[in-house]
Formats: sequence, structure tokens, C-alpha cells
Amino acid sequence: MSGYSLPVYDVPASREPAPVKILIAGGFGVGKTTLVETISEIEPLRTEERLTAAGVGVDDLDGIESKTVTTVAMDFGRITLTDAGVVLYLFGTPGQERFWFMWEDLLKGALGAIVLVDTRRLDRSFPAVDFFESRGLPFVIGANCFHGEQPYTAQEIGAALHLRDPDTPVLMLDARSRHDVRASLLALLDRLIVKAQAPAAAGG
Repeated sequence: MSGYSLPVYDVPASREPAPVKILIAGGFGVGKTTLVETISEIEPLRTEERLTAAGVGVDDLDGIESKTVTTVAMDFGRITLTDAGVVLYLFGTPGQERFWFMWEDLLKGALGAIVLVDTRRLDRSFPAVDFFESRGLPFVIGANCFHGEQPYTAQEIGAALHLRDPDTPVLMLDARSRHDVRASLLALLDRLIVKAQAPAAAGG
């Protein structure tokens, strides 16, 4: 992706934070809504509906049988990172395949994404990874550590996802931990800054 810019971290206190749109994506039930709720400084906008009989045979609940609600449009939250000089607008994408058509609209104006994965159901993560790789949007992988546990290393997860860019960060996080989520967002900003500066460096 080209044509975007991002401020460096040394921002004068008098300057208004720059708005940055970030997508929180991933498969069904990986923790996107939880992540947005954890970090948002405002009451998050949620578009959750109860799972009903209409989803039987359509929504795959294998491994997440206790899930009773699902995002049908998007989640929205906001967090100001004063040390980075930005205000992040977080858009959580719907995870079910029948709502993927909305991803293209949510992509407009986004500078980057966190792709959440559940290593217990890693196959559900391939469509999200493929989506952002094919569109050139910078992203990081967030391996959600359910129950505070993660049996695989970042290297193993990256290899299993067959990432086109081997330098794509794979981060361990607990979507319920504000510290973890904030660290992941800062890691994504670091990646965006590096990619934004790369064309300038290549041009001399």
C-alpha cells in the first residue's frame, strides 16, 4: 500500500492527534469485539445480535459452542495514543463468511489492521490474512491467548499461516488485557511508520 503518511512519535503537545483508521479483523469468535471493548476510551458501538436458528448450518460454531451473540455489521471504538500523536478509530469486522462482503467498505480509508487468530481454529484465519495480503494493507497477527495460554510460538504460528511477508509481526496477546492490546496497536503503528518511510528511503 502506498500514498499514506503517519506522524512520528515526537509530536509537539500543542498539535492535535492525527486520526488513523485501524481494522480489527479475523474469523468468527476470535475475540474482535472483546479487543475493541478492552481498549476503547468511549463506550464501544456494537452491532451484536443473538445467534438464532437461522444461522444453523451457516455459522460454524465448532469449538465455540458457548457463543450466543455475533457481530452482524461492525464494532467501533476509539483510543488516543498521546505518545504516538494519534487517535485510533477501531473498526471490528464481522467474522462470519456471510458478512464478508462488508469488509471492502470497511477497508476504505484504513491504514492497517490487527488480524486476530485463534490457534485452536487456525483455518478460520486464512481468509482474513489472504484479504489483507491481496490488498496490500499492512497488518500484524495477534494470537489471542485464550485462558492466558498459548501452546505455540510466534514462529510456529507464522509458518502455519503461510504469510507472504516473513517479517509480518506475530504477537501474543490476551484480548481482555488493555496492556496487551495497547502494545499490539503500537507495534502496528511501528510497522506503518517503517512502510511509510521505505519509499522515501528508496528514492534517496
